[in-house]
Amino acid sequence: MSGAVVQPDAKSFDAVLRWLKDDMRPANISPTKFAELLDYPLQVVAELAHVHRNTVRNNPYSPDLQGYMRDAVRVLQAAADLRGGVDEALFWFKNHPIRDFDRKTADRLVSEGKAEAVMRYLRSLEAGAIG
Repeated sequence: MSGAVVQPDAKSFDAVLRWLKDDMRPANISPTKFAELLDYPLQVVAELAHVHRNTVRNNPYSPDLQGYMRDAVRVLQAAADLRGGVDEALFWFKNHPIRDFDRKTADRLVSEGKAEAVMRYLRSLEAGAIG
């Protein structure tokens, strides 16, 4: 095999989480796999995490990088639960302008450190859908 990263069957978010694990340090998220999942170049992941572009390859366990990816994964999982699947959550995360946040997308909001606000927003949608 050429070392290419192969995405998981995106039906289950648990499968995505298992796949995102770093092979060398399983308690961490692999930036390469994370970038592939979102179909982002590594440079974009670095920009969103507010780290130098070389950090993604040279220090993939950087607290800032890992923190950004963990926050993004939390939001993605909540979106998958609400939207009905991983593919829908990924599309929403990258592309859906959220009216309550000046039409910014969830990926930009997480990058700005507003993951908790996005989580509250998703919980409010879930509550509205139920109630």
